[in-house]
Amino acid sequence: MDAAEFRKRGKEMVDYVADYLEKIDRRQVFPDVEPGYLRPLVADCAPQEPESFEDVFKDIEKVIMPGVTHWHSPYFFAYFPAASSFPALLADMLCGGIGCVGFSWAASPACTELETVMLDWLGKMINLPQEFLAGTDGQGGGVIQGSASEATLVSLLAARTKTIRRVQSEKPELTEAEIMGRLVAYASDQAHSSVERAALIGAVKIKTVPSDDTFSVCGSALKKVLDEDKAAGLIPFFFCATLGTTPCCSFDKLLELGPICNKENIWMHIDAAYAGSAFICPEFRHLLNGVEFADSFNFNPHKWLLVNFDCSAMWVKKRLDLIGAFKLEPLYLQHHHQESGNFTHWQIPLGRRFRSLKLWFVLRMYGVKGLQEHIRKHVRLSHQFEHLVLQDERFEICAEVVLGLVCFRLKGSNKLNEALLESINKAKKIHLVPCHLREKFVLRFAICSRTVESTHVEFAWQHISQLATDLLKTWEQNHHQQ
Repeated sequence: MDAAEFRKRGKEMVDYVADYLEKIDRRQVFPDVEPGYLRPLVADCAPQEPESFEDVFKDIEKVIMPGVTHWHSPYFFAYFPAASSFPALLADMLCGGIGCVGFSWAASPACTELETVMLDWLGKMINLPQEFLAGTDGQGGGVIQGSASEATLVSLLAARTKTIRRVQSEKPELTEAEIMGRLVAYASDQAHSSVERAALIGAVKIKTVPSDDTFSVCGSALKKVLDEDKAAGLIPFFFCATLGTTPCCSFDKLLELGPICNKENIWMHIDAAYAGSAFICPEFRHLLNGVEFADSFNFNPHKWLLVNFDCSAMWVKKRLDLIGAFKLEPLYLQHHHQESGNFTHWQIPLGRRFRSLKLWFVLRMYGVKGLQEHIRKHVRLSHQFEHLVLQDERFEICAEVVLGLVCFRLKGSNKLNEALLESINKAKKIHLVPCHLREKFVLRFAICSRTVESTHVEFAWQHISQLATDLLKTWEQNHHQQ
């Protein structure tokens, strides 16, 4: 494919993507395929001779689309928002076209410098304390990770390195292995599984801190666990606080937890993967109060800020804590501007894409006000669904609805609610996923799509309500027969 054909085919692909997104509500939100569906649709091995673009293009609908779950459908209410917008897609095209591998300043100065500035822009939008920003001479700064899982892992590894060095300076008789064996990380019992995975990769113990009736961790619960572990000779070193837990979007109490972590020399990382985008709205910024006590903070613009995956924003107060854990500089990576920024020291992989272009395009073309309205619209729609649920005495709301997520269920057994979810997803008119809150099987209704409107929420509720009616009738008949 030469440049001339690329121009032609590129325009065709843009038209295809635009049509796909404009008409996505006509597609069934969840596919009708079984595992292994794709293999019979393609050849056993790669072709020896080149194929035409037309042949490849026509197979998109034949091979790919039948197996796509349409995350951007207005009938997709599962998991979390996977934000996308036309400015972000255009920026990703430019990113792919430039094709730099921006591991250092010299590898592509614009890649490093734009990312530094964009993370300062984003930090200012959520009113992060100044010490988290790079500015022109700050000690902190932001970086784009691939996911919140990476941000948690990087934070934990940096905390581990910092703690080992501190303990060795205080107790030189202890070996690194002895210290490692006594390190303990902590997170809420509602925290995302990626926190446990980070501890697994980091080869340290992790313990869960029990959450309260609102599914939040408070200071007294953390202090109790810390006191017990210190008495047993363990070394607490890392706590991951969650703002917007995956099951029900609950918020740990930072103003209680932060001072404890600071006093105990524990690195506090804040995972606000989903909820963090809402902090650009002044009415939700109070949920971030206490961030001033944190050592690192993360949220995902690729969830709710109209920036397509992957773009996970992470900030640290002292970037040297991060760099000190990962810095290796072989000769082939050295250059004359070493101190101008090497993001490879802030992350797990060496290479990185020019992801800040997406932020630059979206923040400029939507503006803060446009993004605020996007968040507020989703929150309004979640309260619309909450109101509909509360109007039906057969259902109950299982957690406070703060942002765009509603946790609800039929009053009754877990098996009844499992059957309801199965009937919802089997019908494939909308798509939901569940969670467990304590011992209850709960349905999650997340406002996700950029194009979702009040009519889609109303349709979803009417559909759920009718399926519930049919299900309860069947269950009642079966009960009488038994």
